Amino acid sequence: MSENGKVLLITGASSGIGAATARAAAEHGYRLALCARSEDKLEALVSEIGSERALALRCDVTDYTDQQRMAAAVLEHYGRIDAVFANAGTGGGPGGFSGAPVGSWRTMVEVNILGVAHTLRATLEQVKKRRGHIVLTGSVAGRRTLAGSMYSATKWAVSAIGYGLREEIKGSGVRVTLLEPGMVDTPFFDEPKPDALKAEDIARAVVYALTQPAHVDVHELMVLPTPPREESD
Repeated sequence: MSENGKVLLITGASSGIGAATARAAAEHGYRLALCARSEDKLEALVSEIGSERALALRCDVTDYTDQQRMAAAVLEHYGRIDAVFANAGTGGGPGGFSGAPVGSWRTMVEVNILGVAHTLRATLEQVKKRRGHIVLTGSVAGRRTLAGSMYSATKWAVSAIGYGLREEIKGSGVRVTLLEPGMVDTPFFDEPKPDALKAEDIARAVVYALTQPAHVDVHELMVLPTPPREESD
């Protein structure tokens, strides 16, 4: 299925789920605006996909002014924004509320919550014009309580943002999908996670939601790894 040149903006696009989604969406005919702080990784991804279909934009999602510049650059280059994948996120250190580094809490709130809100504010009017699509990267941690986890708290907030946005723009023609992955083996973790999902698994879920007919609104997608097969005696 070709999406006939629709423009998809992806934050957190330099690696992991964002980069995998960029590759998958390009195969479905999307033109891409790839946004992250790692400019060298973005440029490498643009070279891989092709500069005629992808644009690299360095952006710090915690800085609303930077996000405004990002959105303006996408409009200048493509003239439209049809869909947004607000995917940028970060984790914290171990220790729970009794021992985790306090600074990591601020970082998670600024990236995982305010970063998403900034992306919406900077792009939503353009998406409304196209009757487009918003996809948010939440987490299974935003649906199930994890003991002492500020990361989980931020992802609960993303779930609330998704529900709240859907109510706010009801009747506008814009679809909102809340994506809730389980553990994914990406650079998010310091060590490989062999039993986890792959970034490509989540990318397929994003493209599935984006490519449904206009009358189909995929509200939520929780994607979990299949439990490891138990060894028989």
